[in-house]
Amino acid sequence: MEVISSISKEEGQFLLKLARFSIEYYLKTGKIPLINQEDIPYENLKKLGASFVTLETKQGSLRGCIGSIIPHRPLYEDVIHNAISSAVSDPRFYPLSLDELTNIKIKVSVLTYPQPLHYDNWIDLFNKIEPFKDGVIIKYGNHSATFLPDVWEDLPEKDKFFAHLCLKAGLPADCYKKYRLEVFTYKTISFSE
Repeated sequence: MEVISSISKEEGQFLLKLARFSIEYYLKTGKIPLINQEDIPYENLKKLGASFVTLETKQGSLRGCIGSIIPHRPLYEDVIHNAISSAVSDPRFYPLSLDELTNIKIKVSVLTYPQPLHYDNWIDLFNKIEPFKDGVIIKYGNHSATFLPDVWEDLPEKDKFFAHLCLKAGLPADCYKKYRLEVFTYKTISFSE
């Protein structure tokens, strides 16, 4: 099956509606909606794709964010599952209620395939990273974590960005200086309500 490589504004708007519908359906029925491929109006969304679905209150507070890094199912299915998981399975938050849904804004981010980043040392790593453009994955042994490009808005300095990413992976804040991390980067195309 082919992996998605680009996405149009219309396809993005469809994914936002699909995410909201999926959350609402799940909160009302406790079931994941079964949507047939024939009901998806865009062939592109049937390709393998990885997505993150972010939920924020209308006041701007994070309320859930779950996603996939590697494409492993059709993009539309990935969005359905990640939307529901963001609403009810993000361990940082209690499950969303149906009443809360009207106060929630949804963002769907479609990820490009992660590419390994080869670097000599942490200074070289910093030189090769593009803030506000690169999503970053770090791996060390059984530890891994990722930050979407959006996270640069809250952590614009590279040292703080990587320190928080190390902590998210369960590693010391200076792991990027201490260890030889595997680093991958990706871009996102994001759509917001």
